[in-house]
Amino acid sequence: MDSRALKNPYPDFDGSYASAPFDSQGKLTAEFSERLNNNIYELLEAMERGLRSADAKDCTTYTGWTGISLLYLRLHSVFSVPSFLQKSLEYVNQSLKCLTRRHDVTFLCGDAGPLAVAAVVCYRLQRVQEADEYINRLLHMHKDVVTVSGRLPDELLYGRMGYLYSLVFINQQLGQERIPLQYIQQISEAVMASGQHLGKKLHIQNQSPLMYEWYQEKYVGAAHGLAGIYYFLMQPGFVSVEEEVSRLVKPSVDYVCRLRFPSGNYPPCVGDDRDLLVHWCHGSPGVVYMLLQAYKRFGVPQYLEDALQCGEVVWRYGLLKKGYGLCHGAAGNAYAFIALYRQTHDPKHLYRACMFADWCMNYGKHGCRTPDTPFSLFEGMAGTIYFLADLLQPMTAKFPAFEV
Repeated sequence: MDSRALKNPYPDFDGSYASAPFDSQGKLTAEFSERLNNNIYELLEAMERGLRSADAKDCTTYTGWTGISLLYLRLHSVFSVPSFLQKSLEYVNQSLKCLTRRHDVTFLCGDAGPLAVAAVVCYRLQRVQEADEYINRLLHMHKDVVTVSGRLPDELLYGRMGYLYSLVFINQQLGQERIPLQYIQQISEAVMASGQHLGKKLHIQNQSPLMYEWYQEKYVGAAHGLAGIYYFLMQPGFVSVEEEVSRLVKPSVDYVCRLRFPSGNYPPCVGDDRDLLVHWCHGSPGVVYMLLQAYKRFGVPQYLEDALQCGEVVWRYGLLKKGYGLCHGAAGNAYAFIALYRQTHDPKHLYRACMFADWCMNYGKHGCRTPDTPFSLFEGMAGTIYFLADLLQPMTAKFPAFEV
């Protein structure tokens, strides 16, 4: 492991609540909650100032206006401040004016994100007709996504899973029946067929029945790779034939497990032996979600063991020189602890998330690199604010634009 991380200055949880910013029930102390609140509002002001010089034509959730809209939608859920919902509407309207109009169909990097977020914001504001119109436009893309012969990849950032997440997002926010499950199942089936095809083509179907590539690389992580795809395929009901999940997805998950480095981290690509990256997009902080889902789905204790090992890697190497963002920064890495806490209820993981939050609340004081889009959701300050707000309600916190 090289020095892409800064040394973690925090002592680990010692089992005593005296030194923890929460009580034995996992309730944050008034003092720590107040610090989080103050920082959220301070960073919001700085973000708003910074956004004046942001790219007016970037509609995406990843680096553009939809990401800011999604942040305000979350802040409205956490704080119930009506003006946050108005802000969310303003930003998503800005996105809708500059859709890519290309074949980018994903929640993070395409037109599905703005349409899905706009639908939810309009529903919250009782503008039901507009919301329905956005959902219909979103569903209009479905036919192209499920066509297996198309050029569309399968991963989250630019592929089928990124479109699938848009439908899941609508159902999460507006009720599970809003988009019929068959829409989601058809995408999952296209992804399964695509994965089987590549597995056979590469003659590795005995090791991994499903295999995926993005730009000729077999990526492993959550954003472009296997871990992100398998995470969705293991969600209850997403694959209509239960037996296929056991027969095809489980051995493919086991294949990823065998790629683990002695450190407990994972390579960015199959065949890459450099143990370097501890980001949500590449490495343990993203693979942890696949492992926890596999544990929930199949009940095999080893999956939980491996997930806990991911947590150790993130604790040791997760404060990155790259900064405080979601995709490759401390805020995104901290979500691994929240996911482990939700699964295990072990206070150690909540403590670690709080320490990473403490680090993020000293924003800009660690000599980290400034990202290309310094105020955006996935690279910049908006993502850090999202994490700090989520930490106020850790049991409902989910990694944005990814966790189901």
